[in-house]
Amino acid sequence: MNNMTQIKHHLTDQLLIGYAAGTLPEAFNLVVATHLSMCDSCRAAAQAYDAIGGAFLETDAQASMDEGALEETLALIGKGSSAAKPMAASDVPSPLRAYIGGGLGDVKWRSVGMGVRQAVLSTSKSATARLLYIPAGAAVPDHGHRGTELTLSCCKARFAMQPHALPLVTWKLPMKI
Repeated sequence: MNNMTQIKHHLTDQLLIGYAAGTLPEAFNLVVATHLSMCDSCRAAAQAYDAIGGAFLETDAQASMDEGALEETLALIGKGSSAAKPMAASDVPSPLRAYIGGGLGDVKWRSVGMGVRQAVLSTSKSATARLLYIPAGAAVPDHGHRGTELTLSCCKARFAMQPHALPLVTWKLPMKI
């Protein structure tokens, strides 16, 4: 699902740093992770920020932990996750597929008019993630902004008359990144 040659807009350093630090809302993390799954350039930058964060953690003073925390963590790792099921090949990037529960055919669309449909994805309450299904030739619906919005175009048409799916993420409250 690597479309590096088609990607014209890249994530800002602020978003990549926020992603590496774990400070973005879940909906923004979804858009960033989806973009990173398709963009070699941004993925390399994100890995660099992860490495910088790791270096800071290594030099930082040690945090106190509850007695037995290591054993509890190792036991959880040893159990594995029953939720982690391999997903079949799909028409959407892996991070987005996990929220949809499959491919575009599995999305629970609701009509918003003029052939446009949307699906609100379940994320934390601090931001909203939406998929828009926009027929070829149709415009993105008029909408207002109350904060920062990220738009990621993905899942482009595999067939000439198939619509595009655009995950749109908007903050519920104005925030600075």
